[in-house]
Amino acid sequence: MSRPPNLGHENELRSLGYELIAGIDEVGRGALAGPVVAGAVILPLLADLPWFELVRDSKDLNSRKRESLFEVIKKEAVAVGIGIVSHQVIDSVNILKATKLAMIQAVERLPRKPNFLLIDRLGLSQCPVPQMGITRGDKTCLSIACASIIAKVTRDRIMEDLDQIYPGYGFARHKGYGTRRHMSCLRELGPSPVHRLYFSPVRNVTGVQSRSPWASPNSEVRVAHDPEGAQRPEGIFQGRLAHESGDEPSRSR
Repeated sequence: MSRPPNLGHENELRSLGYELIAGIDEVGRGALAGPVVAGAVILPLLADLPWFELVRDSKDLNSRKRESLFEVIKKEAVAVGIGIVSHQVIDSVNILKATKLAMIQAVERLPRKPNFLLIDRLGLSQCPVPQMGITRGDKTCLSIACASIIAKVTRDRIMEDLDQIYPGYGFARHKGYGTRRHMSCLRELGPSPVHRLYFSPVRNVTGVQSRSPWASPNSEVRVAHDPEGAQRPEGIFQGRLAHESGDEPSRSR
């Protein structure tokens, strides 16, 4: 197993007087379907818990280890927040803006307000909390790695739910990423209502295949923008979050 992330950044910030330091990461930015999900995690102050040694970037863990750590993090972290931004919003504003929106949501949903943010790669200029973007933060920073696990397990569960609603695409297996099997299903069936039409692989398929099993017989395949912010269907996503809450290609998010 790879070298574990550590608390170097967190300890340095604590020496400067910051106490509630949130690590933030996203999952699903490169997928062709489903939401982008962000996690925010505040770890215990001056703790050195045994499970810290088991944490890795979510991409470096199998699903069993991620699920186990997900439960431990939720139980023992000072605070956990989750942000989910739908495919409709991604199509409306682009994936980078949607990713940042998910991260801001995750911070806002922390039950305790952080006084510093450690973010994997990105910066959140719209967020007034002091922050630092860290290249490869999910590999080196423990709080960010924990956030990646929270986001990954949450999104995987969403995609498994969507696989039941829109069978035939294999969402439970590839989690919406552009695998060979997914692209084959997309060409055969056309896009589902949760595919991101903004993404060129999906858009290219719609040029050839304008019908899908989910389309109205009198309309083109289209995902409508929800002016209320594209709230998630109650039974698909919010049920997971009420409890605070198959594998994608191993190196994908």
